[in-house]
Formats: sequence, structure tokens, C-alpha cells
Amino acid sequence: MPGRGYLGDVSDRSDAVDAWEALYRAQVAVLRQLRSEFPDGGTSITEYDVLFNLSRQPGHALRIRDLNKHLLLTQPSVSRLLDRLAAKGFVAKSGDPDDARGTVVTLTAAGLAEFRRVGTRHSHSIAARMSALTPDELRQLAALTDKLRGGLAGSTGVPRSGGSGASLSPSERA
Repeated sequence: MPGRGYLGDVSDRSDAVDAWEALYRAQVAVLRQLRSEFPDGGTSITEYDVLFNLSRQPGHALRIRDLNKHLLLTQPSVSRLLDRLAAKGFVAKSGDPDDARGTVVTLTAAGLAEFRRVGTRHSHSIAARMSALTPDELRQLAALTDKLRGGLAGSTGVPRSGGSGASLSPSERA
């Protein structure tokens, strides 16, 4: 059953471990470099990730519990982060009209402007780090990581553009 997650012998498992280590080490190295190059100006890379994820949602709004699926933070950390972003005027929190227990977070005009300001510079840094790969290799990498995420048990189904904190539309790349 190749391609369906079957690792029948030791060499297959060894290949899987080697691939995992390579993926993990590459991610750590690239992320460290991106963090060191992240634009100064008061918005952290974690705050930017929230702005990025909200910018990709219809109406630039999302329930907190749904936003949490896109982030690598615990629920209490997300709540504190959203409080900081609200204090900066980048997001607004309101009750969920469909569920009184829920809270919706909406990107404000100031938050969208900050996302675009930081994202433009951040995307240049990402492009520079990823320039070691050809365009075909970049597409292959995206397809392979999508396939890997899609095959995970309990996958949240979060699309690739959610959570990377990197993607800008063509008009935002200027």
C-alpha cells in the first residue's frame, strides 16, 4: 500500500525518520532566519500570524476557537494575544451572533494596514530564503506538504495559506 502511510519494513521506517528529520531541520532553520529578519515596528511574528489568518477569512473575521486551529498557540495564549492586538486597535472582539458562548475576532482597518505593511517586507524575506529552490521545486514542496498534512489523522483541514504567515496577494506584494 505505498502512498497510504504503509511502512512495512525497517528501511521504510528509516526513510520516514530521515525525511521527517530533514523536514523538521529545514523548517527550524528557515523559521529562525525569518524570525531574525522579521520587520521591527512593534508587531511580533506571532501577532502578524493572527493578522495574516484573519486577512484570509471572509469579512476578515473568525471565531476564536476557529482561529486557534490556524495557530501554534494554546487557547489561553491566543486569548492574551488577541487582547494585545485589540489594545493596539488591530482587531475587534464581539459576541458571536450564532452562538452566545462564542467570540468573533475581526481585523480592523488599522490591523489590515499593519498586516500589509509588515507582510510586504516579510514576504521579501521569505522569497529570499526560499530562493534556494526552483519554481518547480517550490510547487513540489507545497504539494508534498499539503499531501502530508491531508493524510494526518485528526487533521484540522486548515488550508495551506492559513497559518504560514507568509502569503500575500499579488496586489499586496508591491
